[in-house]
Amino acid sequence: MTDTDVAAQAPGASTPGGGTTPPATGGVRGRRRPPAWAGPAAVLAVALSLPFSTLHVPGLFEGALNSPPTLHLIAFCLVLGGLATSYDLLYGRVGLLSFGHSLYFACGAYTAALLMRVVELPLLWSALVAVVGGTLLSLVLGAVSLRVNGIALAMVTLAFAQAGSILISRDPGRLTGGEEGLSLNTAMVPDAFVGVADTVNLYWVAVAYAAVSVGVVWWLTTSPVGRVWQGIRANEQRVAVLGVNPYPYKLTAFTVGGGLASLGGVVYLLVVGGVTPTITTAEFTLTLLVMVALGGAGTRWGPLLGAALYTYADHRLLQLGGSEAFTELPAWIAAPLSQPLFILGTLFVLMVFFFPGGLVALPGRVRSALRDRKDVRK
Repeated sequence: MTDTDVAAQAPGASTPGGGTTPPATGGVRGRRRPPAWAGPAAVLAVALSLPFSTLHVPGLFEGALNSPPTLHLIAFCLVLGGLATSYDLLYGRVGLLSFGHSLYFACGAYTAALLMRVVELPLLWSALVAVVGGTLLSLVLGAVSLRVNGIALAMVTLAFAQAGSILISRDPGRLTGGEEGLSLNTAMVPDAFVGVADTVNLYWVAVAYAAVSVGVVWWLTTSPVGRVWQGIRANEQRVAVLGVNPYPYKLTAFTVGGGLASLGGVVYLLVVGGVTPTITTAEFTLTLLVMVALGGAGTRWGPLLGAALYTYADHRLLQLGGSEAFTELPAWIAAPLSQPLFILGTLFVLMVFFFPGGLVALPGRVRSALRDRKDVRK
């Protein structure tokens, strides 16, 4: 019997008539993998169920899961998680190192705040104009920035971001509020999004934004455009040699990422109740880069997970820094430990050194280590 005959008689092999040989019965059947939508659906179901849960998680949250402080903290984590996912579209999917992603986030937040405050435009129209404006801004600046690559691209985007940050801080015409920022004009916002009692509605908005951001990025990366992005990240010159112009594909990623970031700025304005110049700085974009690397660049859940963990840790460390336990420590120990950035930076360095794939790669590395340990024992 030849190798061809063996292949023809194998279970599931193609037959000359165009069909397949039925699998043999009585053998060990492989496990059926769950559908691709099962994981995201389960995560979304858990997120949607939190406002109905009275579960207390001591040490993690101050109150029950459905209490306003806990829902507000989780909503804030989800907003930054969606923003980090939009940044991962550039950095993790296409390999574009941008230091100006905060500009589009700030554009969405400040534009919506100004329209509601100065023009007294309702929330829906202000959000629509802000998202369209942020998307167009990313399209225009991306068309200029993407003429260069690598470090030059990072420097050009950094220059644009710094120009926007300086413009907002200078408070031209006393519109942006300078260092104090702008508060949300609640008169232009529906009553369902105003007040502590309506924190759950803000939580729904944050969940929706995170779901849209993750869904759009995942849908695009699994499309033919996403396969070109993978090729550009691996070797842009090879893609060009194959006859595909990388520029419009990179510009598409830049524009979509900027649009998602501007949408996140509007949601941030609602959840926080205002906006300050801290979200316009290049340091804020560097924080996004840390979030993406911490969770796992180029993965479905990595940026969302990394941003949520980073934001939560930053919040909790600020609380611990003012506790009595820290004040009783010697000054040379309490001083660095009371700074969240010092602790987070140290944890990030250790994480990158020992687990370079991020948090999402951690389970696989643990399984691999356990498997190698079993093989050594055998």
